Amino acid sequence: MNAKEMRSDVGIASNRIPFLLLVVTNFFVGGMVGLERSVLPLLGERVFGLASTGAALSFIVSFGLTKGAVNLFAGALADRYGRKRILLFGWGIGFWVPVLIITAPSWTVILLANVLLGLHQGLTWSMTVNMKLDLVRPEERGTAVGLNEFAGYLGASVLAALSGYVAMAKALRPEPFYFGFGLVAVGFLLSLLAPDTAATARSAGGFGPGMSLAEAFRRTTWVDRRLMSLSFAGLTTNLKDGLAWGIFPLLLAQKGLDLGTASLIVSAYPAAWGLFQLLTGPLSDRIGRKTLIVGGMAVQAASLWAFLGATSVAALGLAAVLLGIGTAMVYPTLQAAVGDRVAPAWRASALGVYRFWRDEGYAFGALLGGALADVFGLRMSVGLIAFLPLLAAGLVARFDREERG
Repeated sequence: MNAKEMRSDVGIASNRIPFLLLVVTNFFVGGMVGLERSVLPLLGERVFGLASTGAALSFIVSFGLTKGAVNLFAGALADRYGRKRILLFGWGIGFWVPVLIITAPSWTVILLANVLLGLHQGLTWSMTVNMKLDLVRPEERGTAVGLNEFAGYLGASVLAALSGYVAMAKALRPEPFYFGFGLVAVGFLLSLLAPDTAATARSAGGFGPGMSLAEAFRRTTWVDRRLMSLSFAGLTTNLKDGLAWGIFPLLLAQKGLDLGTASLIVSAYPAAWGLFQLLTGPLSDRIGRKTLIVGGMAVQAASLWAFLGATSVAALGLAAVLLGIGTAMVYPTLQAAVGDRVAPAWRASALGVYRFWRDEGYAFGALLGGALADVFGLRMSVGLIAFLPLLAAGLVARFDREERG
């Protein structure tokens, strides 16, 4: 462990106010994604007349490709321009997302809105994670990421439920997306109050001789088998989430559920995902990362199959909650594991590469899930993709080893 990382001004206790401010800010970041979870797949089908599942899920492809690419460069941008400036810039981009969805005359404009959503999420969510990691000790990384992800996915869950119920009571648009303007306004104001944490990271050894982004990409993607297995686990986790985001609303509608009930089930998944990260993040600091990652990937696979087999609203809700728990087991743990396994000088770059692959999973999930659904149907697409988290569990079990840095 780097001695500088033991400074008295580093740690959650020493930075409780800015840390808590960043946690709350990420609630509003996550809420921007939650706006779409219950409504947008149905908007494509019922308003824009998209008959193909692959076409209906194309908004997730545009989101995932953009967010992943932004994640790759967000660390370097933050080092050059400052974390806070990038965070505020991300909120400025976010303002245009509800504007475009509300006024879109065609599905192409919806795709553009999701490019902007990907930019917004890549910049704001990356900054809240990196700013928290700037402030904490190595043994607090799991806790810090867990709290960050808890807030973000709680926001996603709350807004998924709210937008779904407003859509049921009013219309699929514009009313559900009015929430977006409030999210942007509050998120921007909270971000103005947050300190830029670059100085703390610099004093704790977060800067200095590192490596090029190209070399970090090479090592994290395939040279270092530990990091490769963690990146693949992240990719398959969000691949599954891209599938759930796009196909679950369509599958529940196919089962005959009304929009209000479907929204409740859809929101139960990110709610459990967010809530249980309060436990799994700190738990990974105590028992290690690997057990939670391997177990969580297996739970995700089992939950997808349980969702397909469910025949009642209660069973569907339980499967959605279990899917959230499995995701919560791995989501903060994977980021903390990558942070453990690299030196401070290139930690931000390694995390950027990991987050690139993780969030490209959204695009791969939408593309693969849509293609399979068009050929084999919605149920078969979910059942086949459930095998990928199991493959990731096997790779992590084979190649990863515990190491704190």
